[in-house]
Amino acid sequence: MSQLILLRHGESLWNADHRFTGWQDIDLSARGIEEAHRAARLLKAEHLEPGLALTSLLTRAIRTLFFVLDDLRLLWIPVEKAWQLNERHYGDLEGRDKREMSRKYGDHQVALWRRSYHTPPPLLDFDDPRHPRFDVRYRGWDPHLLPAGESLEQTQARVLPYWRSRILPALQGGGCVLVVAHGNSLRALIKELNSVDDDAISQLNIPTGIPMLYELGPGGEALRHRFLGDAGETKAAIERVVEGT
Repeated sequence: MSQLILLRHGESLWNADHRFTGWQDIDLSARGIEEAHRAARLLKAEHLEPGLALTSLLTRAIRTLFFVLDDLRLLWIPVEKAWQLNERHYGDLEGRDKREMSRKYGDHQVALWRRSYHTPPPLLDFDDPRHPRFDVRYRGWDPHLLPAGESLEQTQARVLPYWRSRILPALQGGGCVLVVAHGNSLRALIKELNSVDDDAISQLNIPTGIPMLYELGPGGEALRHRFLGDAGETKAAIERVVEGT
């Protein structure tokens, strides 16, 4: 049996400010740092010791992973960073205040942009300074292939090939893998693992800083899954989460 640990990064500064974040490289808040340390304590209590860690190219996820591995004294294990695990790109919504967008476009439209499976947000203009082609970490890419906005469906289209080609093989033979990523890249994985339908996935909230443990069969099928820690604490975290940032 293999173990897959999914962890959404700790609260970011823009989570706290109720702003759409997406591919913008925003750091952790003070609470987000504490959430990363809490995640490490939860893993330690369960005697979980991953042999490989994977994360995105965004600071809030990378720093969360660092704090977790440092607390677990596992800084020596292999760590890989992959753009495929980046948050969903929120297009022209990135950096915008969610409450202001709701007042401007209406709650229903903003809910579709944030939570639906198929509906993408308004796209960024190619020359917008927020476009990822201006970010040094994506300089080697064809700028016309970089996302200017993604639906969850489009996010899943880049996450799943990475799941199949990199994460799943690493789990073969009873491995333990830790993935520290984002609300929507993790929703894309969970949709696949749990066979969640397109409508139901919009209702899924993933709390910041609380690990989810999957036990997988030899073919990578999910046998069991659960959040770690106190059920009441997890419920409170889910209720306060700002999904899709």
